[in-house]
Amino acid sequence: HQYWAENLARADALLLGRVTYEMMEAAWRPFAATGIRPEWMEPWMDSFARAIHTTRKYVVSSTLDAVDWNAELLRGDLGMAVRALKQEAGKGLSVGGVQLPRALAELGLIDEYEFVVHPRLAGHGPTLLAGLPKPVDLRLVSRREFASGAVAMRYEARR
Repeated sequence: HQYWAENLARADALLLGRVTYEMMEAAWRPFAATGIRPEWMEPWMDSFARAIHTTRKYVVSSTLDAVDWNAELLRGDLGMAVRALKQEAGKGLSVGGVQLPRALAELGLIDEYEFVVHPRLAGHGPTLLAGLPKPVDLRLVSRREFASGAVAMRYEARR
């Protein structure tokens, strides 16, 4: 969680789909609002909880009527909206979710990809970037191993 808190600090805002936004808000907002740690939250997760709470968020959704939690709703043409955000001065955007990254990849709007591989085979769950219509070539720019055996790899998209 410290690693992801550091990643959030490298971006101006977080771009999320509706499902991921609602899941993250339900998990992290109560602690930030009350300071009371839920039973599942370990003390070392505090930095991530604070980081995601204060990070500006853009939520892509056609079904939500409103968002809060330091968030703004993005509607309409996804490509146009994200291109406009990318033109703003700053450090850039971080993207979270399952379906949204695929849509952005299809539009060629992701400059860097970051994958964290955990040493556990689940055998189920959503598949990241499933259905991507054409390959995206990547170049490894960094790699970090954790004591848990997880490995974080950051890639640049080759254009």
